[in-house]
Amino acid sequence: MTERVEWIPDEVWSDIVEHMPIPSVDLLVVTDDGLLLAKRQNEPAKGEWFVPGGRIHKGESLEEAVHRVAREELGIEVVIENQLGAYDHRYETADVTDAGGKHYVAHGYVVRPQSDCLSLDNQHTAAKYFDLNSLPSVHPNVTAYLDNMEFEQLGLEPRQD
Repeated sequence: MTERVEWIPDEVWSDIVEHMPIPSVDLLVVTDDGLLLAKRQNEPAKGEWFVPGGRIHKGESLEEAVHRVAREELGIEVVIENQLGAYDHRYETADVTDAGGKHYVAHGYVVRPQSDCLSLDNQHTAAKYFDLNSLPSVHPNVTAYLDNMEFEQLGLEPRQD
């Protein structure tokens, strides 16, 4: 197996963000109470309700990335229900200066938490489960995920648009 690269020096990260898309996973954490949204602390989409997510580390499978992101960002273990697919996420802002925005190829996963006890990392200012029909204003990338979720298969009521 390839050695995992977890930390990337700032100057290298800036070059990566400026020149190429970032492979990532996004987690649609669902319970009977609804969908977990977290208020972003960092760019891109700073201050918006979004789903938790993060980049894939070198040598890490998509599923391993899902589990790691759940542990690191939310402090929970999850069970993967299904993969929604790959999504092209482009932002005008980035977490590095002079990058001209940020581009992700994000793999969306529907997951269920194995505990109710969230422990947020420093990337979010708040997190809350929202009823699927009472969501706050969310980023269009979150809406794209919701449009592809199969609510009935998850035992959830379908969204009413």
